Amino acid sequence: MQNCVRSERELVLSKRWLLQEKLKRMSNKAIQLIECPRDAIQGIHDFIPTTKKVAYINQLIDSNFFYCIDFGSFVSPKAVAQMQDTEQVLAGIEKKNETKLLAIIVNERGAEIAKPMDKIDFLGYPFSISETFQRRNANSTIAESFQRVEQIKNITASGKQEIVIYISMAFGNPYRDPWNTDLVLKWIEELSELGIFRFSIADTTSEASPESIRRLLTLITNTFPALEFRVHLHSKEENALSKIEAAYDAGCRIFEGAIMGYGGCPFAQNDLVGNIPTEMLLRRFKNVENEHTTQALLEGFQEMILFKK
Repeated sequence: MQNCVRSERELVLSKRWLLQEKLKRMSNKAIQLIECPRDAIQGIHDFIPTTKKVAYINQLIDSNFFYCIDFGSFVSPKAVAQMQDTEQVLAGIEKKNETKLLAIIVNERGAEIAKPMDKIDFLGYPFSISETFQRRNANSTIAESFQRVEQIKNITASGKQEIVIYISMAFGNPYRDPWNTDLVLKWIEELSELGIFRFSIADTTSEASPESIRRLLTLITNTFPALEFRVHLHSKEENALSKIEAAYDAGCRIFEGAIMGYGGCPFAQNDLVGNIPTEMLLRRFKNVENEHTTQALLEGFQEMILFKK
C-alpha cells in the first residue's frame, strides 16, 4: 500500500516537473507580433492613395517591431475595392530588415498572381469552419474550400511562399452553424495532412471569451505540438487585454493586431468588431522605451486614413 502511495506521489511530482519545464520553455520563447494594415483598412469606403499605404507599411517595417506585415490581398476589386492596388503597394515596399510580408488570397487565381512576387513570404488563406461565412467570404462551401487549398498548395509548391491557413470562426459563429472544438481539430488535422504547417486561429466575429480562448488554444497546441499557431482575435478594447493574456497563458507566442484596433471582415456581419490594438500588444510584450515609436506608428496610421481628397 505504501509503495502504491509513493508511486502515485512520484507520478504527481514528475507531472508537475514536466509542466514547470514546459512553462519555462514557453516563457523563454520570443513573442512575435504581426501587424495587419490590410485588415485595418479593407472596409474603409474611400480609396486610400497607394503612396499613403506604401509610406505607412514602410514605417511599420522601419520600426523593426514586427515579425510580419499583412499588407494586402489579391482578391476581386469588386469584392474589396480598397485592395485593388496591392501589386502597386508591393512594388513600393522596401524590405530593409527581416520583417516578412503576407498577402491574403481566396482562390487559385490569387495564388497564381502572387507566386512570382519574391517580396511576399506568406500567402494567407481564410478557411472558415462555418458554412454561412465560407459562402459570404469566398462564395464556396467548406468542402470546395478544402479542394481550393489542395490546388493552391500545388500552385505554390515550386515557389518560395508558405501557406498560412486562417481558421475563421474558430471560436464559434453568429449564424447558428454547427461548432465545437472537435470540428476545429478535425479541420486542422485534415489541412495539416496537405502539408500545411502554419495556422492562424481567428475569432472573426468576437465570439470568444478569455476562458474559451484559453481552453481551445491549450487543446490545439497539445494536440498538434509540431504545428505553428498564431491568434487573430477581434474584440472590444475593454476586453482585449484579458483575451491576450488568455492566449499567452495557453502557450501562444504569435499575436496579430492592427494599430488603433481598426478593421474587421466586411463579410462577417453587419456590425464589425475591431482587431486587437497593436499598441496594446507592443506595450504588453515590448519594452516601455519603445513608447515614442509606438506613438509615431499611431500618428502614421492616422495620417494614412485621414488623407485629404
